[in-house]
Amino acid sequence: MKEPYYMKELMNTPRDIARELARKYSTMTHDELDILESVLVPMKFAKGEAILKDGDVCKNIYYIDKGLIRQYYFKNGKDMTEHLGADRSIFMCIESLFKEIPSHLQVDALETSIIYALPKKRLEQVALHNVNIQILYRKILEESLILSQVHADLVRFESASNRYKRMSKLMPQVILRAPLLYIASYLQMTPETLSRVRATTLLE
Repeated sequence: MKEPYYMKELMNTPRDIARELARKYSTMTHDELDILESVLVPMKFAKGEAILKDGDVCKNIYYIDKGLIRQYYFKNGKDMTEHLGADRSIFMCIESLFKEIPSHLQVDALETSIIYALPKKRLEQVALHNVNIQILYRKILEESLILSQVHADLVRFESASNRYKRMSKLMPQVILRAPLLYIASYLQMTPETLSRVRATTLLE
C-alpha cells in the first residue's frame, strides 16, 4: 500500500489538522474529532500551480497546513491581489462557495503547499448533527469575513505606511515570504511606494 504524501514528507496528518482546527475554533470530543477528520481532504500543490481557476466553482473551504497562496483577479488587464495566506490560515472564494457560481477570483500556490479542503456540502451535513462542528463552521466564516473587512478598511482609511505596519503585525509570515510585487498589490500601492515604506519602517 502506497504511503500518503504527508507520511513521506513528515507533514501533519489529517488527525493533526482536525486537532488544530478544534483548538482554534471549537472544543471537540474524540468522536467529534473523528467526524471532522473524515471531512478533511489532503491536497498538495507545486509552486506556481493553480488551486482555483477563473470560472471554477469554489466548493471547499481550504486550510493551509504548510505553504503560501495568492488569491487574485484581473481588472483592466492587470492582476490585483485580493488575499495572501500562509501556514495555518483559511481561505475561500466566499461568493462562489455560497452561491455555487463560477468565481472570478483565482488562487495560486506561491510555494509548494500542503492544503486540507473542507468540502462545504459535507461540512454542512455533519454540522446539522453536531453543535461543536456548527460552531467551528460559523467561526471559520466569521474569521474570513472579518479579515476581508480589515483589508477593506486598510486600503480605504490607512496611509501607505500604516497599511504596511498593520499587515506586518497581522500577517508576518506573508510579509517575510511573499514577493514584494504581490504585497504591494494587496496593499494597493506601487512597488516603488512599498520599497520606500519598508525602508522608512526599518529605520524607525
